[in-house]
Amino acid sequence: MNKEILSSLVGKVVKVNRGGHDSRVGQLLTVEEDYFVLLTKEDGVLYYKGHHVKSLTDNTKKGLEFTLLIPEDFAYIGGKVFTEVLNNLKYKWVTINRGGHEKYQGVLDDINDDYVTIVFHEEVIRVSTFHIKNISYDLKIEDPEKEEKEKKEKDESDKKGKEQETQKTESN
Repeated sequence: MNKEILSSLVGKVVKVNRGGHDSRVGQLLTVEEDYFVLLTKEDGVLYYKGHHVKSLTDNTKKGLEFTLLIPEDFAYIGGKVFTEVLNNLKYKWVTINRGGHEKYQGVLDDINDDYVTIVFHEEVIRVSTFHIKNISYDLKIEDPEKEEKEKKEKDESDKKGKEQETQKTESN
């Protein structure tokens, strides 16, 4: 993908690829030399290598649904080029090529120009650097709607518990 075109979409909500397991919707955070960073509700911060992306969609009329509020102090790992990001993710739990049959998870152990090494339990997995489409690590923003729903469910269960206690006390 052309860096100039991508740069014009920074801060907007976009859909990467049209469909399938590689498709994600999120806010485009930054564009660098050979990759860009997308913040998604499901996966958190995703780093996409530009040459693997087939399409980017943004809806100029309605926009795409995205409800995450990004805190002012939100920080994520970066780098000028993709291999620098990989080096900065060393020893972190990562997911490579999310959603497809070529998905890998584990601790990123070694990085070189040809491949990266991931350790998953007793397995040592070497993935060709060229074939990495995207990578993420465990950095997510809590969805305010999800937090609100969980709080409401907790309040309701607390209320039911108190009602049951009151009924037990009254019956004694």
